[in-house]
Amino acid sequence: MLGKIVTVTVDRPLGTYHPNHKDIYYPINYGYIEGIIAPDGEEQDAYILGVDEPVEQFTGKVIAIIHRFNDVEEKWVVAPESQVFSKEEIWEQVKFQEQFFESEIRM
Repeated sequence: MLGKIVTVTVDRPLGTYHPNHKDIYYPINYGYIEGIIAPDGEEQDAYILGVDEPVEQFTGKVIAIIHRFNDVEEKWVVAPESQVFSKEEIWEQVKFQEQFFESEIRM
């Protein structure tokens, strides 16, 4: 999946809160990729980096996969094709949610 171009439908735009956990604020856009089913039975979740405003949909490149050791699903990291992020930069942007899991960033 790394390097693949995908379209993310955003259901938690930048600047919103998690619908069930009101203490989790989304500093980035977050959504899912229609038609790709993740191990949890839902559509594949994705973080969007490099987009600094709320969006409803975004097409970009999968630049990393966050593998969770203590969960059944992985999260994909999608960014504009022209942008590059280090593992540290990715972690800084996704730790608002990933801090609750034992995970690694695969690039």
